[in-house]
Amino acid sequence: MTTNSIDSKRHRTSRLIEEWFLATGRDLPWRTALPHSTGCSPWGIMVSEFMLQQTPVSRVLPVWEIWMTRWPTPAALAAEPSSEAVRAWGRLGYPRRAQRLHAAAVAIVEQHDGEVPGTREELQALPGVGVYTSAAIAAFAFGRRESVVDTNIRRVHARLFSGKALPSPSFTAAEARLAEELLPEDRAESVTWNAAVMELGALVCTARSPKCQECPVATECAWLAAGSPEPEYVPKGQSWHGTDRQVRGAVMAVLREAGSPVPRELFLAPPADWETGTANLSWSGSEGALGRLDALHRLKAAPEQLERCLGGLLKDGLANESDAGLSL
Repeated sequence: MTTNSIDSKRHRTSRLIEEWFLATGRDLPWRTALPHSTGCSPWGIMVSEFMLQQTPVSRVLPVWEIWMTRWPTPAALAAEPSSEAVRAWGRLGYPRRAQRLHAAAVAIVEQHDGEVPGTREELQALPGVGVYTSAAIAAFAFGRRESVVDTNIRRVHARLFSGKALPSPSFTAAEARLAEELLPEDRAESVTWNAAVMELGALVCTARSPKCQECPVATECAWLAAGSPEPEYVPKGQSWHGTDRQVRGAVMAVLREAGSPVPRELFLAPPADWETGTANLSWSGSEGALGRLDALHRLKAAPEQLERCLGGLLKDGLANESDAGLSL
């Protein structure tokens, strides 16, 4: 597709997508692209971008609200130890994001007088902020004209303009050029466009079961016009059961609930009479921590896997070990 034809098609489709978004877009507390939005601080948008990485909105929303009540500013989070950030991260997964967000808050306080910086370059210099996250914060928090390209946007672009069922397995230079060509010149419109296409991919143009009958630009879709061809590759789903990720998550759940260090041996093997609930423990953890410990042992992980996961958490700084045991 030539630049001129892309430009012509963009003008036809952008109006339809943006009208659909303004009429049906979810009223999320960190969203500022809708006219009825009450606004959100740049820090609130930054927190949402960290949390939304590989995590759906439904899981992020309640945790984000708790975080913003407890830590409404970077300074509030920076004043607490990073272990509190990891604890409050709950079950969002990938808890190193909590560590990095805490480190970013510290850097914002030390280097930017407690205010989230507004340029992509400044943002990308913060811990845990990559190319996508810096562009998203710059666009959605500061209204800058940035090409924001996540998985949802890539999929919409691939179907609508390239006629492919799915984008390439990894982000390509051609995709980056297409995204730049599609981005409206007007700053305010570019922010709305980014949010609108992202929403379309999240709610309608989904990976497995697209709701083409609900799509505002179905008549413009190159993929539908080509007869909805099958993907050129089979996406590899992320395994979970029995993996180190599952075991690490179970260990972290114990540590989040524990009010005191947990002896290492309790992670490695259930004590005698554990199944009957009559085990004689020298460690008196909370009822919640004991429940999480029981869930860990029900995974039946091999001792070498448990050792590997404990070692990984310690190496990553997500856990600390003393003579008394492990803690956040």
